[in-house]
This record gives sequence, structure tokens and C-alpha cells, in this order.
Amino acid sequence: MRLRKVKNAFEDLSKDTKYFIINPKDYKGKWSNEVFHNDNPIHIEIGCGKGQFMMNWAKTMPDVNFIAIEKYDSVLIRTLEKVSKEDIPNLKLVLLDALMLEEVFSSDEVTTIYLNFSDPWPKSRHAKRRLTSYVYLNIYNNILKNEGVIIQKTDNRGLFESSLESFSQNDWYLSNISLDLHKTDIFNITTEYEDKWSPKGPIYRLEARKFKTENKKIEA
Repeated sequence: MRLRKVKNAFEDLSKDTKYFIINPKDYKGKWSNEVFHNDNPIHIEIGCGKGQFMMNWAKTMPDVNFIAIEKYDSVLIRTLEKVSKEDIPNLKLVLLDALMLEEVFSSDEVTTIYLNFSDPWPKSRHAKRRLTSYVYLNIYNNILKNEGVIIQKTDNRGLFESSLESFSQNDWYLSNISLDLHKTDIFNITTEYEDKWSPKGPIYRLEARKFKTENKKIEA
């Protein structure tokens, strides 16, 4: 689907001082203290779309700091339009390409990364662009805490299979794998895309952890 350009999107984002962080690189290693003014864990979503998922998570978990990350200003402005009508102090919005995450977050600063319905990049020559390719897994590994987790949801079977393979090949521990999320009892907050398309087929889900501390054991 072609992205619909929103005129003056970045200018409108920049006018907001409550939710939009215009200079995220300034807060590397200091998000909890200087942005949220607490020491709560940080959860980020890469590719937040119109923001429903992160808004509802932030309301559900007020003791977690949520950062919704989106690459396109024409998409993020739609999130801001929704969130600006609410009072959600533990949510911030960041305009950023995921390749730049290490410029914004320090080592071991993030507890959870959400990847919801990412672009599947189905052609083999584009495999490196998938948000679960080794290119991105190396980045996530550097910003996640020792036992931090990546939670992925997708309706694309090809992307899900590619992700399972990529995580396994790069020594991530997989758990809570679901081939039809909505038929399980896993607590689930939906995205706008998920609400629209889940009736047409299954939603796949996984959790992946990278234990960087030597001799860490996985509890069953």
C-alpha cells in the first residue's frame, strides 16, 4: 500500500511538547530519568502505525515507560492526533529509522521490543530489510537488557517462518510461539491492522530472548 503523504506532518509533530520527542538522541541512556522522571522499565514498539497498541498498553501498565517509534512522519502524526486527546504520561512518540536505534538508546536500556505486523519484504534480495534479520537483531541485542524480550506479531506466514529461522540462527531463545494467537489465552492488545485483518486468517506470535550473561539458564 502506498503511503499517503500528510502535508506539514513533521512541522505539526514538532509543535507538540507533551508527547513528541524532537531530539531523541539527546536522551540516550537518560530516558527514564530525564524524559519520564522515574526508573521504570522501557518498552518500545518499532513501527507503531496509528498508535492504538501503544496507547492501550500504556494505559494498562502505568508503571512502564512506553516509546512508540515510527519511521514516517505522515504515519506518526496520526498517532499524535489520537494520543493528544488523552492524558498518558508514560507514553512518548519518536520519529526514527530502526537502523538508528543505537544512537538513541544505550546498552541495556530497553526491556521489551514490540514488532507488530512489520513489512514482510517477501523477496529474497530484500531479506536484510526484515526487522527480524540479523542486521536488526544485532542492534536489538545491543540495546536490550540481559533478559530483555522481543515480541513479534504478524499475519504473514512467510515472515514468521523467516523470523523463527533468523532468531534460531542468531542464538535467541524462542518461547510462547503461537500459530493462531486469537485462539490462545495469551493476553493480547490489538493493533488497528490486527482488528481489521485477523478475521481473514491466523495471527502468528513469538517471544525471543537473548541471554547475554554467561551461564544463564532458561527456566521452563
